[in-house]
Formats: sequence, structure tokens, C-alpha cells
Amino acid sequence: MVGYDPEAKCVSAAEAAAAGSASGLVTRVLVSPLDVLKIRFQLQIEQLSSRNPAAKYHGIVQAVQRILQEEGLAAFWKGHVPAQFLSVGFGAVQFMAFESLTELVHNVTSFDARHSFVHLVCGGLAACTATVAVQPVDTLRTRFAAQGEPKIYPNLRHAVVTMYHTEGPQTFYRGLTPTLVAIFPYAGLQFFFYNILQQFSKWVIPAEAKHGASIKDLLCGSCAGVVSKSLTYPLDVVKKRLQVGGFEHARAAFGQVRTYGGFLDCMRQIMREEGPGGFFKGLSPSLLKAAFSSGLIFFWYELFCGLLCTLKSPESTKRKEG
Repeated sequence: MVGYDPEAKCVSAAEAAAAGSASGLVTRVLVSPLDVLKIRFQLQIEQLSSRNPAAKYHGIVQAVQRILQEEGLAAFWKGHVPAQFLSVGFGAVQFMAFESLTELVHNVTSFDARHSFVHLVCGGLAACTATVAVQPVDTLRTRFAAQGEPKIYPNLRHAVVTMYHTEGPQTFYRGLTPTLVAIFPYAGLQFFFYNILQQFSKWVIPAEAKHGASIKDLLCGSCAGVVSKSLTYPLDVVKKRLQVGGFEHARAAFGQVRTYGGFLDCMRQIMREEGPGGFFKGLSPSLLKAAFSSGLIFFWYELFCGLLCTLKSPESTKRKEG
């Protein structure tokens, strides 16, 4: 079970970090194409419709075909190196912080560390901690995924040096405010719903069903990710728009570009020019990504923690189901 459990404690904070980083690495490879589609949709000013001749992308299938035709298969893994740094770093810090925070709650408060509300708060705080740690990498990942051909940044080193000299160090933290505003409820709700669904699933899947437990982790994580992403998606769009500020010249090939003065200005411009639907551009690939990534993150995390427990204690072949 994700989170501190005084009855089944066998993973340290450092081991949780290792399991979190490994789960992030594996998951990132698998969901990168959906992430690229999501970012392209979020950054497009024009309406995502075939009835709009100025729109570069109309839908998932059309976007996939166009990207393949214009940029090749490798385009779906654009920015994969910074994205992997992001996933590995975020997974390590998030799960280490989450395990530590739930253990702290158990030790210094009267609350049950396994309660869903505790997971909501600790999950949000853990994600905020991880976000501050990896925000520069997230900005780099967004720039790489957003650029077309010819490339503005041929490699990671060139991107870091160019951005630092032309835009200043603060550019690596563009979009931090909406990111933190969005990540707390998103991650908190993710852990909250995962905990609730795991408890509910006990009625469906027997505890002794080993293979069923793995499927249960995957399904519970997927459902938790979809619900959480749906509730917090508009803030993710604002974050992405702010992260490509100062990068407008590389976006010209994709259609109209805008300059935003900050979080509130970005929201006002989107509402005025694109309407409420502008806050939900790219929702389809984002929900697909959320289902896959959230499910796989929890699946791999539980699996790697189980392996670590087995290696530490041969008598314990699996983590006790919480």
C-alpha cells in the first residue's frame, strides 16, 4: 500500500525514492507520445477543429499523422532527455516526501496515516516539494516538446545556455505559480482517490490474489489519475502557455502566438479569445496520458517496493496489502 503503514513497514524513505524514480523512468518512456500531443494542443491558439482552416491540429489522429509526416516518429519523444530527468527526479522526491510525511503524521498526530484525507494533504505537499525541485527541467521539457522544425535548441546544453543568457535564470521557473496551484489538488486528489479505490477494491479482489492485486494497482491508479486531471486541467493549460513565454519565434510554424503578462493575464486572454473551451484544449490526450501514467506510476511503484521488501526480507514475499 502506498504511504506509511505501521503494520507493514518495510520500505525506507530512501528506498521509496529509488522505487519512485524507477517507476517514473519506465512510465515516461511509454507515455511520451501522449505528452507531446497534449502539449501541442495546449499551446495552439486556434480552435481544435477541422472547420478551422488556420488550425494546424484538429484532433488526435490527424495530429499523429501530421507530426509523423512532418517530423518523423522521433518527434513523439522530443524533449525525452529532460522529460526523463523530470520523471526520475519528480518520482523520487514525491514518493520519498509522501512516505516521510505520512510517517510524520503517524508519529506526531492522532490521525491515522492510512486515512484518505491524510493522503490528500500529504500527497499535495509531497508533489509541491517535488515540483519546486524539478520545475527547471519541466520548463526545458516543454520547450523541446513545443518546438518544430528547424529546431531552435539542438540539444539540452544549448537550450540551458541560450535560455539563461537571453531570458535570465527566472525563465526556468516560468509557470511555477499555476503549477503549484494545480499540482497540490491534482496530486492530493490522485493519492486520495487511489487510497479510496484500493479500499473499495478489497471487496472485489481477494487479498491473496497476487496477479489480481497488480491489476488492481493499475486500475486504481488509472481511475485516480483521470478524475484528478479532469478537475485540475485548466491550470495545466495556463502553466504550459506561461512556460513558452519568450519562445514565440519557435512557435510561429504552429499558428498564432501570444505573450502573457502573468497567471491572471493568461487566464483573461484565453477566456476572451478562446472561450471556456480554451482551458480544455488537449484534454483528450491528457486524459489518456493521465490514465496510462498514473496507473503505471502506482503499478511500478508498488511492484518495485515489493521487490525491495523481498530483497530485504526473504521471508516477506510481498508488501502487506493495506
